[in-house]
Amino acid sequence: MKLCYVTDRKALPGSAEEQFRALLHKIENAGRASLDWIQIREKDLSGRELAALVGKALCCVPTSCRVLVNDRLDVAIACGAGGLHLGENSVLVEEARRLARKKHLGTEFLVGVSTHSLEAARASERAGADYLIFGPVFATPSKVAFGSPQGLEKLQEICTSISVPVIAIGGVTAANAGDCLAAGAAGIAAIRLFQEATDMTEMVRSLRKVE
Repeated sequence: MKLCYVTDRKALPGSAEEQFRALLHKIENAGRASLDWIQIREKDLSGRELAALVGKALCCVPTSCRVLVNDRLDVAIACGAGGLHLGENSVLVEEARRLARKKHLGTEFLVGVSTHSLEAARASERAGADYLIFGPVFATPSKVAFGSPQGLEKLQEICTSISVPVIAIGGVTAANAGDCLAAGAAGIAAIRLFQEATDMTEMVRSLRKVE
């Protein structure tokens, strides 16, 4: 099972500087807890600020933990990140792949896409996405903009209709993570589940038990 921590420093308490430091601490803990992926999703940062964050993140996690950059291929390439995560309205997967090849990035550089429908999932797979993040599966404040929860049946439909790994997102908890896996998901992604964990190592250990 792939476990992906999606960052949101603005949900952390304190000043902007305190939030930045707290986020780096969360990222370091995620690496120590052996999470598989950390998606740096800080859309308001400038390219320079984002690059600084990604660079620091890469320095405080083990190589086994893949750091993915949300939307900014230039930052992902410049920092040597493990991949790029795209939204449905981001640059096309094909274009991201072309630019990645131009920079001589190998197949280990992942390109993933957030999808919210079967049609979008199929299109992303055809375009060459390495994985998809699908949701929101359950109700969650961070995904209100994407409408009502899709539910486990829709997740299962997506998982059985495409061949690339599907990661479930949206209201995923330790209690329902097993349901996502039973529906065919290859893993889960979450903000609050990991960012608000008082003991991330224990949280990850409990999640691994449902595999």
